[in-house]
Amino acid sequence: MDFNPSPQVESLRERILAFMDEHVYPNEREAMEALDEEVGPGVAYPQILVEIRERAKSEGLWNLFIPDERYGPGLTNWEYGMLCEEMGRSPVVASMAFNCSAPDTGNMEILAEHGTEEQKDRWLAPLLDGQIRSCFSMTEPAVSGSDPTTLRTRAVREGDEWVINGHKWFTSGAVGAAVAIVMVVTDPEAHPYARASMILVPTDADGFNLIRPVPVMGHDRGPGHCEIRYEDCRVPASNLLGPEGGGFVIAQDRLGPGRIHHCMRAIGTAERAIEMMCRRANEREAFGGKLAEKQFIQDFVAKSRMEVDQARLLTLHAAWKMDTAGKRAARQDISMIKVVAANVVMDVLDRSIQVHGALGMTDDTPLAAMWRYSRMLRIADGPDEVHKMVIARRELGRWAKRAEEEASPPDAAAAERQPAAT
Repeated sequence: MDFNPSPQVESLRERILAFMDEHVYPNEREAMEALDEEVGPGVAYPQILVEIRERAKSEGLWNLFIPDERYGPGLTNWEYGMLCEEMGRSPVVASMAFNCSAPDTGNMEILAEHGTEEQKDRWLAPLLDGQIRSCFSMTEPAVSGSDPTTLRTRAVREGDEWVINGHKWFTSGAVGAAVAIVMVVTDPEAHPYARASMILVPTDADGFNLIRPVPVMGHDRGPGHCEIRYEDCRVPASNLLGPEGGGFVIAQDRLGPGRIHHCMRAIGTAERAIEMMCRRANEREAFGGKLAEKQFIQDFVAKSRMEVDQARLLTLHAAWKMDTAGKRAARQDISMIKVVAANVVMDVLDRSIQVHGALGMTDDTPLAAMWRYSRMLRIADGPDEVHKMVIARRELGRWAKRAEEEASPPDAAAAERQPAAT
């Protein structure tokens, strides 16, 4: 493992940092407010973000996430991870600025890998070009989102159409999106992991009913986390993404890189929180001295520095393993980073807010918004508890297998090598 960035990656990183200093941070608050006010039916991005995005696109800072060289720079997961960390310093605005925001990133990846040429022309090309946004519609309010084998939304084939009926929520980014990728049950009698398929549904299709953006910690504006009802929603049979019954396989293809992206953005958010905490501690005076001189503040800073560096190395290792050995080989590592990064960013943000005092609770700094945005990471893409369960099962299984091997009788060749009893 060598995580020294290549000249290409280092150049991209420096350009991203410069772009954020010049265009993202100065417009961050205005862009966030515009997202809340201007995004709606038929409006994917507010004008201020359109202008920032066009500038990023013209400078070649575009679609950096996609490993396929036909569509992007062809970076590995760990190489993009380094860039994703810098974008995570402004997790909403920066990722949108560079056309690297979820759920579009995951949707573009699976369209590139599993879409037909017709689907790529209609949906992937405008997504890559930044003309439209998309959403991913899987979670349902009636069943556990962490157990997708229980999904109830049905799609029935009728001639040359799929007819979809079901109830979804937390379809993130649905307000202003042009297309949804919907996880549906197409064969309820099949094996639990072969019941579901993915279907592309234009958001202007009859029967696609966006009920509301679900309020999340008091916030229900912008692209939203939406409740949707599919009521006799008809789309062409050709809108099936990948093979029928392939929904779970495609979902796993989507989740692996997506979790790397989430974790590296979380690390970038935590880095910005450390910077803000240290600046505040060095400047603020209380009880006869700088906050930086107080032992408990030093404890905050030391813990934060150690935890973030550990999380970064663990995440880069998981990305490297995915690149070199495949997604299946990296499953344990991906589960571990999902838990670690999501908790580290919350701990660091909490400390930074505490050091800022009442100011940290206001929207005069980005800390409160970053805290609200980051809290979902302990639930999205699998809650901590599910990842801990599978981590423990794999570890216990590894040692159970080792015990079986140690208890089994040696083969004849091994027995001959044993020294004679004396």
